[in-house]
Amino acid sequence: MKVLIIEDEKPAARRLNRMLAALDIPVQEMLHSVEEAINWFQNNEHPDLIFLDIQLSDGLSFEIFEEVPVKSAIIFTTAYDEYALKAFKLNSIDYLLKPIDEDELKVAVNKFKEQQPKQTDLRVDIDEIRKLLINPIDRKFKKRFTIKVGQHLKIIHTDEIECFYSENKATYIHTNANRNYLIDHSLEHWIDELDPEKFFRVNRTFIVHINSINDIVSYTNSRLQLKLNSFKEQEIIVSRERVKQFKEFIQ
Repeated sequence: MKVLIIEDEKPAARRLNRMLAALDIPVQEMLHSVEEAINWFQNNEHPDLIFLDIQLSDGLSFEIFEEVPVKSAIIFTTAYDEYALKAFKLNSIDYLLKPIDEDELKVAVNKFKEQQPKQTDLRVDIDEIRKLLINPIDRKFKKRFTIKVGQHLKIIHTDEIECFYSENKATYIHTNANRNYLIDHSLEHWIDELDPEKFFRVNRTFIVHINSINDIVSYTNSRLQLKLNSFKEQEIIVSRERVKQFKEFIQ
């Protein structure tokens, strides 16, 4: 069985790769953008199964299928909620909500093995899904965090947050009041819960709120350095592969 992963978050792609390896399913290739995937499909034999993220760094993954007629089964890996996905669940093998659960991955893979779907052109299904995402059902993004501080619970609204950051395998939020609070889960988990109009993951370590950016400075190797309103503890550098998407984010 030939398997392909298309996922722009490289840590997420590597994690999925490890999870599939544990199921004795080797991954043929891991691709990270629409452009890279189009080039790959034009020059390689198409796989039996694709694990497909919906939103890639350079656009919606459905743009791939507008350029190349791909005949492969698909398991979607996505941050879109289940309610919105009902419209196209039957047009794919399955979908996996991030962060991917090991048991759900096993179920999806077994479903593929049992069905062994016929080779069909996916253009029609992809077009229908793309229409759904262009006019998506309103998503409910996280609006507040409840943080335990001693014997008290503190409510922090997302508009009070300058950034999320990871340090020593822990995750923190930094507020406009120049305070840091420890929270559960990783940045990879929270980026899917936050409003993408307000928050952007600039690198492996930081997610920033657009209103917290005080200055943007050119940095080495075509990167950007961000200066926030109050956070001064570390340099915040937009990684080179995210610079283009970041510039679109701030427009």
